[in-house]
Amino acid sequence: MTHNLPYFSETLITWYNRHKRNLPWRTTTDPYFIWLSEVILQQTRVNQGLPYYNKFTEAYPTIQALAAAPEDEVMRLWQGLGYYSRARNMHHTAKQIVTEFGGIFPDNYNDLLKLKGVGSYTAAAIAAFAFKEKVAVLDGNVFRVLARVFGISEDIAVPSSRKVFQEQADQLVPADEPDTYNQAIMEFGAIQCTPIMPDCLFCPLQQSCFAFTHGLVQELPVKSKAKAARARFFHYLVFEYQGQYYMRKRLEGDIWQGLYDFYLHESIDKNLTPQTLLQELNTAGIPVQPAQLLTPRKEYKHILSHQKITAKFYLIKLNTRLQTEVEQETRLALYDAEKIEEIPKPVLISNYLKDAKILLHL
Repeated sequence: MTHNLPYFSETLITWYNRHKRNLPWRTTTDPYFIWLSEVILQQTRVNQGLPYYNKFTEAYPTIQALAAAPEDEVMRLWQGLGYYSRARNMHHTAKQIVTEFGGIFPDNYNDLLKLKGVGSYTAAAIAAFAFKEKVAVLDGNVFRVLARVFGISEDIAVPSSRKVFQEQADQLVPADEPDTYNQAIMEFGAIQCTPIMPDCLFCPLQQSCFAFTHGLVQELPVKSKAKAARARFFHYLVFEYQGQYYMRKRLEGDIWQGLYDFYLHESIDKNLTPQTLLQELNTAGIPVQPAQLLTPRKEYKHILSHQKITAKFYLIKLNTRLQTEVEQETRLALYDAEKIEEIPKPVLISNYLKDAKILLHL
């Protein structure tokens, strides 16, 4: 694919200087803050991510502070952003930079790729914005702008298509302003060349845009549909004992790793008979009477990128504390409301806690 628009880069930079949003990570060349913003903004809109960026920079003003923080504290600050592996990888990478690199970020694209959780996009962003390296940043906004302006019809959901877009993107980066240009094309895709209703009427690239001149604005970029989300049914047993609640930390191998929830029975059925749950609890050594197992009045739904979760919560007041062996076997531990506030939880759990008035300050 050849560069067919001589003033493409200059046009975008001029547009950017007039229309850019005032965002805190654009006023720094500190690679730590740039990296932090890029991790937060992956799969997150700016208006949602900005408060989290501010919270993290206030809590952890340096890479050393983030590296030294307890994981539960980092996950609690991340709560609500989703894609929690980002937070775990970020925490790991902070420790890696402190222990292996003396607290100093690598200053070039190739070395940045050696960091855990830092892929080609994030490495390019840090290299360009912090160190002015002539590399092209390729995110969803950039894919869309390039596909429309240059008429690239390769499916952006297919990994092999990246090479086509990367070759086009690499030709466009000006050597003297790689940082400003990369910010410009990303911003252009975010607020001018938007997915659904791009502002083509006032677009400075209108007459040179392949998609506009060929009536293909809504058809480009080409993106195949993702697989249908898998339905999952969660039945949570919320055990209360003397004003405290049994919770446990989720392990590896599933969603919400490192976050806390209640005793969980997952089923292929949305509705379960009390006998099914009573039988499981009896096997687990948790004494519950049929009268204690009231049918929940409300369902909670939570949609992830690849899963649709329907959850029900059964509040059960225990007369005696669980035996030590049962607590160890089930990994359940008692938490009061103040401690529950502090530990990281999935949004689904937080919504229930708020509705049940267990936590009043969420």
